[in-house]
Amino acid sequence: MLIRRFGRPGLLGLAARTAVVAGTATATAGAIRGHQMRKAEEQQEAAAYEQQYVPQAAPVAAQQPAVQSPGSGLTDKIKELAELHSSGALTDAEFSAAKQQLLGV
Repeated sequence: MLIRRFGRPGLLGLAARTAVVAGTATATAGAIRGHQMRKAEEQQEAAAYEQQYVPQAAPVAAQQPAVQSPGSGLTDKIKELAELHSSGALTDAEFSAAKQQLLGV
């Protein structure tokens, strides 16, 4: 005749429950670690592929045409040249050549 116990589990029941919990935690941790490792490897492979096979994009500033602000007209450029000339940074010949180039003459 088998007597059923009610209440707390016995020593074997407690050991079995502990083993199940520990096994589940180990399996879950291993699965998460494996997933993270695979994800990191995929990212490294993608970065290596892009570095090797995808041409480097030109900087955004080089792709867009220069936008001129209202104060960047021809007269402002000539004034800048005149300031450089008066400060001694440009010689008479350099100033004349740069001015001719700006005027398109």
